[in-house]
Amino acid sequence: MKNLKIYCMCLEDHHLENIKALNYIPVGLGKNNFRDGWLRDYEGQNISNKNQNYGEYTFYYWFWKNELNKVLENQWIGFSGYRYHWSNQNKIKSDELNNIINEKNFLSNILKEPDPSWENYDVILGDPIFVNDKYKLSKIFKKGLKILSKNIYAFKKENRNIKLQFDVFHGEGLLEKAIDLLDENEKKDFLYYVNNSYSFNRENLFICRSKKLMDAYFTSVFSWLERCESIFGFNLEGYAKTRIYAFLAERYISYWFNKYSNPLEWPIFFFDTNKNKINLKNTN
Repeated sequence: MKNLKIYCMCLEDHHLENIKALNYIPVGLGKNNFRDGWLRDYEGQNISNKNQNYGEYTFYYWFWKNELNKVLENQWIGFSGYRYHWSNQNKIKSDELNNIINEKNFLSNILKEPDPSWENYDVILGDPIFVNDKYKLSKIFKKGLKILSKNIYAFKKENRNIKLQFDVFHGEGLLEKAIDLLDENEKKDFLYYVNNSYSFNRENLFICRSKKLMDAYFTSVFSWLERCESIFGFNLEGYAKTRIYAFLAERYISYWFNKYSNPLEWPIFFFDTNKNKINLKNTN
């Protein structure tokens, strides 16, 4: 892992040995107690108090303000979490991996070093989540009935874009309100993206070897999210609303890196280390 550093973000202390055994850098998010050995998002310049609403972006902010200037150019920097992990190959996509990863094969599938196919890229993004095939009838009637009552054709497959998915699961019209606060050079393009795209890159994670790109992305996304606080605030209820800043950023990260770079999509699989034991033997 000489040319790859992965910061693994966690909410609880008991992950420490697992993360260190993987040669990842342990990151403790939020206000829970953590032992020595963790990076914390509340040290230095930080927005750690917003973690409940910003999710992993409180660490992204910390990294941007306190660590990015120390990174060597051409050093691959990646971010993962205790539930979402980068695969070490691109032959099997995320949804398939989710069905086959278990305690026995977890370590043999997790990323340890840059893949040779990355050579011509500066950014690695999670492979896409498609939103146009995720609507069960029960979900439409539970969360999208108001939208359906206004437009009986709203849920035709060709209309199931990113914007509709956000309206259904996070609140009708909220994405448009947020987009209206973007810088002028992003507003029109991002609105076009959410209205004409049917997938976005999963899990708000990325790997990058360009300090310039990372700085530009963090500058753009955090200036936008800060403006969004003026309309959404922090008195938010329910998971879909409480983490609205993370959900906005999850759409924006896909748009932004695809606009300003040529990213390679790469599998990220789900394996909850809270609920599954990891055999830490032969991790090197």
